[in-house]
Amino acid sequence: MPTTPEQALPKDGAQHAARQTGSGTPEGRGLHQAEIYHATFDWPPEPEIQKRLIAPAGISGGETARRLLAYHRNIARLLPSYPKILKVIAADQPCVDVFYQALTYVQTIHPSNAPFTPRVLLCGPVGSGRSLQAALLAQKYGLVNVCCGQLLKEAVADKSEYGELIRPFFEKETAVPDNITMKVLKRRLDRQDCVERGWVLHGFPRDGGQALLMDSMGYKPNRVFFLNVPFDSILERLTLRRTDPVTGERSHLMYKPPPTMEIQARLLQSPKDSEEQIKLRMDRFYRNSAELEEFYGQAITLNGDQDPYTVFEYIESGIINPLRKKAP
Repeated sequence: MPTTPEQALPKDGAQHAARQTGSGTPEGRGLHQAEIYHATFDWPPEPEIQKRLIAPAGISGGETARRLLAYHRNIARLLPSYPKILKVIAADQPCVDVFYQALTYVQTIHPSNAPFTPRVLLCGPVGSGRSLQAALLAQKYGLVNVCCGQLLKEAVADKSEYGELIRPFFEKETAVPDNITMKVLKRRLDRQDCVERGWVLHGFPRDGGQALLMDSMGYKPNRVFFLNVPFDSILERLTLRRTDPVTGERSHLMYKPPPTMEIQARLLQSPKDSEEQIKLRMDRFYRNSAELEEFYGQAITLNGDQDPYTVFEYIESGIINPLRKKAP
C-alpha cells in the first residue's frame, strides 16, 4: 500500500460473502489458462474446463475465517489514518457496481486547503465581455489583468526591441506573428506579480496552434472560460458605441447615452465597430473556437448574454470550486 494514497477504498463486504468466495469448493483454478472461477458467481459452461478445475490452497473455511479476523483487527486502526480521503464501499453487490462506485470516487477532485494561484484564461468573440470580467477579477482578487492586444500596443508605444518588430504589422493592419506575440506575453507573465498573484489572460491564444505554443512554453491556465454571446447581442453592444472627439469620452447610445443632443451630434463611431468589421472578427473567432475548446477539454462554457455581475458570479464559482475530472 502506498504511504500517502490519494484515495482509500476499503470494501466493506459481508463476512458470509467473503467466506463463500474463500471456502473450499466453490472456487477453482484452471490448470491450462490459470483462469479463476467461482461455483456460484462465475462457473465455466464448458464441461472439459469444469473437469480440470482444482481448489487453490488457502481458501478453506478455517483459513478464510483467520484472514477475516486479522483484517478486522487491523482495519480498525487503519481507517482513522485517512479520515479526509476515505470512502467505504459495500462489496456484497455486483462487481460492476463496486467498480463504478470506486471509479466515481477516484475521479472526483476533493476540496484542498493547499495554496492556489489562479491562472485564468477568458475566451470569447469580440464584444463578449472578456475585458470587463478580467477587470472585475483583477479588482476583487488582485489577479494581474493581462490583455494581449494591450501588451502589443504598449510595446510599440515604448519603442522597445519587440515594439519595432511589431510596428510594421500594426501599420499594415495584419496579425502579429505568433512567435513575436509569445515573446511579449512571456516577458509579462514571467514578472513577479504574475507569478505570486496569478493572472487573467484574454486576447491570446486565438486558435489551437497558439494554445499549443503557450502550453509548450509552460504557461498553462488552470481555469478556462468560454463566454458565449449571440450575434445580435454583440452587434447591439458594439455598433452603438461612440466617442466624443472633443473630450475623448466614450458613450453607448443605448446603455450610456450622451447627456445632451449637442454632444450626441458630434459623436464618432470607430471603423472597428461597424457591422461589417464585427462580422469579420466574429467569423475569425468561430473558425478557430472548436480547436480551442478541444485543446482545453476542461473549459467552462458560460452564457455571456446576461448581466455582467451574474456572469462574474459564475466565473467566481468556476475558479473557487475544484474542477471535476472527466471520464477517460
